[in-house]
Amino acid sequence: MKIVLFGPERRIGAWQGDRVIDLNRALANYLREQRGDAKAQAHADERVPACLEDFILRGSAALEDAARAVEHASQSGAEFFVCDVQSVKLHAPWPERRIACVGGNYAAHLAGMWAGRPGVTGDLGQITRMARDEGQWGFWKNPHEVAGPAEEIPYPNRTKRFDYEGEVAIVIGKRGKNIPADRIDEYVWGVTLFHDWSIRDGGSSGPQGRPISYNLAKNFDGSASIGPCIAVGELDHRNINVETRINGEVRQSYNTQEMIWPFGEVLEYLSQDFTFVPGDVIAGGTSAGTAADMSRRQTEGAKAPNLFLKIGDVVELSSPQIGKLSNRIVAA
Repeated sequence: MKIVLFGPERRIGAWQGDRVIDLNRALANYLREQRGDAKAQAHADERVPACLEDFILRGSAALEDAARAVEHASQSGAEFFVCDVQSVKLHAPWPERRIACVGGNYAAHLAGMWAGRPGVTGDLGQITRMARDEGQWGFWKNPHEVAGPAEEIPYPNRTKRFDYEGEVAIVIGKRGKNIPADRIDEYVWGVTLFHDWSIRDGGSSGPQGRPISYNLAKNFDGSASIGPCIAVGELDHRNINVETRINGEVRQSYNTQEMIWPFGEVLEYLSQDFTFVPGDVIAGGTSAGTAADMSRRQTEGAKAPNLFLKIGDVVELSSPQIGKLSNRIVAA
């Protein structure tokens, strides 16, 4: 089931082909028409909450009710809880929880980012071994808002090298900590597309070589977009195809099978003495084709700005299994 947030009230819907089914209203209609429930709307509000985080918290029970609502919508022919997907605005399906982002998780991307590094031959097997020897790393994004499909991304005033990183992300559906990697499937509620917009100016160190502890290059208004849906119970996060286009030109094309640390290992690492809760998001990193890694390949370390984003560019992140997440870059 493809879960979306749609319309001015950001209601939860099931996206099927060219239509969106309002799950709450469809379930209320089912309870009223099929079960004779005098408090159908109140019970629907409880069983299929309007809040995405609450919907995720209800776990399999909410998904079973959602499936019942979809079946009822298909059979009843009623239209007041079914919308044409082209006639409604889709919002970012973000549960407003924490976002963890894996860094350096694809050898093909690191081959560019590590261009010129001593001992790096460009062999992806060697790069994978080096990365695993050095260990996992990443960062957290702390947005107040997350952009959705067809929404604009403001070009940050403090950069001349604004980059795109198309990624696949998982949404956590179960509370837990110290989670073994082989139990990952118990904790994945769904899979979505994630765009990690990045400022590439200035390197990774602050004054006197100290790390930039605030992660300014990854946190700014418009630094993340998610969508168009969360695919729930449909996909294997280990095998998702991803493509990123800039103004129609393919820049990235890869599969999550290429991850250096699959989501199970990432969750195991991050959940050490740390509790994940339903609605948390883990973005799995990006592969080759970003402006940064291509520029380094071409210029042996210099960050040529011609490949970086410009105002007016349209960036489309897509997966045949999930859909398309398109955003336009605009002046701040």
